Amino acid sequence: MSVDRIRAIDKIEKFPPPVDDDENKHELGVSLQPYTSSQHGPRNQDRRGSTLLGDVIIEIDPVVEKRVRRKFDKTLVVLVFLAYMLAFLDRSNIGNAQNAGMGDDLGFDDEHYQWLLTIFYIPYILFEGFALMWKIMPPHIWATITVATWGLASTLQSAAPNWQSLMVCRWFLAMAEAGFAPGVPYLLSFFYRRRELGLRCGIFLSAAPLATTFAGALAYAITSTPSPPLPPWRLLFLIEGLPTLILAIILYFHLPSSPTTAPVLTPTELSVAKARLSLHTPQQGQTPTGWRSISPREILSTFESLQTLLPSLMYFSLNVSFSSLPVFLPSILSSMSLSPNTSTAQGLTAPPYLLSFLICILSTYLADKTQQRGLTIICLSLVGGAGYVLLATLPEHLVSVRYFSVFLAAGGVFPSIANVLPWTLNNQGSDTKRGVGIAVLNMVGQCGPLLGTRLFPEGDRPGYTKGMVVCAVFMFVNAGLAAGLRWHFARKNKRLEERERAQVVLRVGDGGRREDGEREGMVGFRYVL
Repeated sequence: MSVDRIRAIDKIEKFPPPVDDDENKHELGVSLQPYTSSQHGPRNQDRRGSTLLGDVIIEIDPVVEKRVRRKFDKTLVVLVFLAYMLAFLDRSNIGNAQNAGMGDDLGFDDEHYQWLLTIFYIPYILFEGFALMWKIMPPHIWATITVATWGLASTLQSAAPNWQSLMVCRWFLAMAEAGFAPGVPYLLSFFYRRRELGLRCGIFLSAAPLATTFAGALAYAITSTPSPPLPPWRLLFLIEGLPTLILAIILYFHLPSSPTTAPVLTPTELSVAKARLSLHTPQQGQTPTGWRSISPREILSTFESLQTLLPSLMYFSLNVSFSSLPVFLPSILSSMSLSPNTSTAQGLTAPPYLLSFLICILSTYLADKTQQRGLTIICLSLVGGAGYVLLATLPEHLVSVRYFSVFLAAGGVFPSIANVLPWTLNNQGSDTKRGVGIAVLNMVGQCGPLLGTRLFPEGDRPGYTKGMVVCAVFMFVNAGLAAGLRWHFARKNKRLEERERAQVVLRVGDGGRREDGEREGMVGFRYVL
């Protein structure tokens, strides 16, 4: 008996049989058959919704599969979205706190404030390897540890007696966030197929601009309140830190650790979830966890590929702007003389970020549908770069046009990042490569903020020309890198198609569509352009 035949039989036996229940008593969920060329035709012919995996034909009920996706959306995606929204609030509220008088109360100058921004990214870079902890430790436990740690650090900022204590809080805040946010897209890749992943990553990452929208509105409300019980900046840290601690408890009890053990799924839905997982992991429908699930050979091969190197450089370029915009935008708007009132300037940060939130979701959805993520990133990067060019060159008296340019910058930066992360995951061929690819992406990319947070010193007011020019250059560099990477994937796809045509003649079914392979080595696997 061949190895493939043994794997086929083993795979069929490992899928749980559907169980009749009140909700799904007439649904099969998953159908599996051993593949034979005489019965099923050539390996790469159209199969109308079924997938050939090794020597097994997998057919998934689309109605049940849609229900599984919706349940994951309502639990997993919602919970990580809320966690990242709170993370970004806790990370970026330092800018609003400074405008609310933090520096004056604690007696430090602009140079010390710059270090409060920079210190965040040092541990964030050093601990990027924590992204693999999602693979080693049960996700609900790891999420609880990281969220509770940064929630405590964020809340303790409200009691900071001096600059040094703020530096310590920012260090632990960054260390914990490094273990959470960079690895969440990797976690999502176990629950969603390649054509579904981008939108979910977009929803997750859209929490950043949405959080900044609320941060501006919240800061405006707090700093406008007469006679607050605490100094406004201390109240800001307290109000935004406590909800994170509450969420940590919720994550422990409700975050699913695996698509095959999610308590919200019925037995039939669990069989569908297991079949979906088997399409892009080699462990026969089991979520790979523990040190033994990490392949040293695949780790080394990941470092050698352009699909690891170029996205990392793209992420670096984007992070120069991504890191600086939230913390400096209140000061930038204040310097535009849109309003001499600092509180009003904070409130004016909300509309650009609300637009960015909507574009994040729309662009990732369209990129999933068209499988043209590279073109999406190129267009968004050019829009963001154009916004920075206008901010750098327009005269200061054209306040309305400069404010419009802020919309272009924010609408380009955040959605570009929302598309770079799923593009990386889509084009890494195994779960280990996806994990290492995300870790490398963040280790290189998070060096960008070390530059970005130093671009807008007080001495460059009111136009901040130098910072705007640097951000514009990096946005255009990102567009060029995306174009080069897309060309690279197009060449590899052409070679894959030629190889398949050489092996067997394609036979196109009547109106059918060949399923894309979920990972390298599967018939029909193509890199996302």
